[in-house]
Amino acid sequence: MAPERVLLVDDEVEFVEALAERMRARGLAVETATSGAEALEKARAATFDAVVLDLAMPGMDGLETLRRLLEDHPDLQVMLLTGQGTVRNAVEATRLGAVDVFEKPTDVVTLVARIREARAARLQREDRRTQGEIEEILRSRGW
Repeated sequence: MAPERVLLVDDEVEFVEALAERMRARGLAVETATSGAEALEKARAATFDAVVLDLAMPGMDGLETLRRLLEDHPDLQVMLLTGQGTVRNAVEATRLGAVDVFEKPTDVVTLVARIREARAARLQREDRRTQGEIEEILRSRGW
């Protein structure tokens, strides 16, 4: 099976590069972005099993990026990272569709395990949606 594809988004270049390297060392295929706008572009151009997204970024913040990512890719599994975690932001992120919120610094082993679980969840959601589409086609054709 191909490695999990992850988009890692954080405006702190040194942090994103260091975390990406640690994730790659654990077998993940990681692309990086340093802004919400760049993350949206990369998500349009490729399929990712998960997005790990910083909550506090200049310009488009993590919550707005999360909203836009899920508008375009409803099955995408998005996890937020925050160094300034607040309960209100965590609640808002999960209400918007984030599957997890992690505090910086986060344990890479835990994060990688959660990404692997997210991939399985994304594939299950896609399978259910595809199965529903097949059933609808069959019903509409009278089969």
